[in-house]
Amino acid sequence: MKNERQEFLAEQPSASSQKLETVKDFRHWRKLGLLTVVLALGFSLPLYDLVWFASDSELYSYMFLIPFISAYLVRLKWNNLPPFSGAARLPAAVSFAGGLTVLTGYAFACHARLKLLDDDYLAFMMSALFLFFTGACWLFLGGKIVRALAFPIALLIFIVPMPSAMLAQVEHILQYGSAWCAAGFFTMADTTYLRDGLVFQLPTINLEVAPECSGIHSSLVLFITSAIAGHLFLRTPWKRWVLLLAVIPLALLRNGFRVFVLGELCTHIGPRMIDTPIHHHGGPLFFALSLLPFFLLLFYLRKSERFNKISKT
Repeated sequence: MKNERQEFLAEQPSASSQKLETVKDFRHWRKLGLLTVVLALGFSLPLYDLVWFASDSELYSYMFLIPFISAYLVRLKWNNLPPFSGAARLPAAVSFAGGLTVLTGYAFACHARLKLLDDDYLAFMMSALFLFFTGACWLFLGGKIVRALAFPIALLIFIVPMPSAMLAQVEHILQYGSAWCAAGFFTMADTTYLRDGLVFQLPTINLEVAPECSGIHSSLVLFITSAIAGHLFLRTPWKRWVLLLAVIPLALLRNGFRVFVLGELCTHIGPRMIDTPIHHHGGPLFFALSLLPFFLLLFYLRKSERFNKISKT
């Protein structure tokens, strides 16, 4: 019995060895923190430009929250992180190569004297910074930890502005999708109208679904909210995708309903309703209305997961 007890104790890690392993894990985090500081210094000018760009942009005002949300999600998983399992050199090399490729593309664009807007310049710089940081995570934290923190790391992609061409395309899709939904609402309400693309000819006024009416800001915020909510409250991957993709029809229906409400007010009350706060500042109200079906869908998906878990037990 004595020999068996000695063998058992010998197999168990001592408190000193566990403490040493913890210190080693923290060394990897310190290395990541040091390289992050180096990256921040190297990209200090683009980061400075990004702060001013986001503070002056209604579309990208959410960017200031992204790093803090990502850090909070890491904190939630902190106590359950796996131990360091060695550097993932191949994914790190791919990420670093991707960052260098993006910077090379920016250099070629400048050499060719292409006209780059602020969106394009910051898209290049922030994409490179994101790829370099991701490579540092693979290198210093290892594959197991990065996979455990895949979502908080991936969330940082939202500090990258959309290139101007991509932004114009997204706005175009939202405009025509919203116009199509608005036409459906007018038809259901039996309102007389003629539609020519993005223009609605109503009995008292003509309404155009302009780029400012595309609702791209609220749609993007709802998309990010959906991704975070799915990560926090849902465990089934396909249900997370359902919640995320549901944002698209919700955005189109919300914007179409906003155009419909404004058109009905102008038709039944008067064209002066075009200059009221419901037109110029009604975005938050309609965004709040779109949250109701969103949270109902989230509640249903979460409840179905609980029901499946209980039925299996």
